[in-house]
Amino acid sequence: MFPGFEKLIESRIKKAQDEGAFENLPGSGQPLHLEDDLDIPEDLRMAHKVLKNADCLPPEVQLRKEIRTTEDLLDGMTDTVQRYRTIKKINFLIMKLNALKDTNAAYDIPQRYYSELVERLGADKA
Repeated sequence: MFPGFEKLIESRIKKAQDEGAFENLPGSGQPLHLEDDLDIPEDLRMAHKVLKNADCLPPEVQLRKEIRTTEDLLDGMTDTVQRYRTIKKINFLIMKLNALKDTNAAYDIPQRYYSELVERLGADKA
């Protein structure tokens, strides 16, 4: 910073405080909700924040978000045919997500139908 620049900033902040510019601001007295970006490399944090503020999500994040939303819809469904179609959609999205990742297949996200099938078979026995 330039010499004296910090003094200028401090004096303007002090003047604004004396004039009450910081009184009754929205969220005043509430805790700050800081984003946890420790898992993002330090040199990419600014770019990540800019993209996030512009609602530009990486494809993996967008797919995960769509999977979660579709699963939430599935939880409220009662029609068997509609549930089946929705499970197929979830499985397709999971397959796309697994194909995007460049990792070992052991780390793939399991598709939804397996647990649904086990649950259904268990309910039929009862």
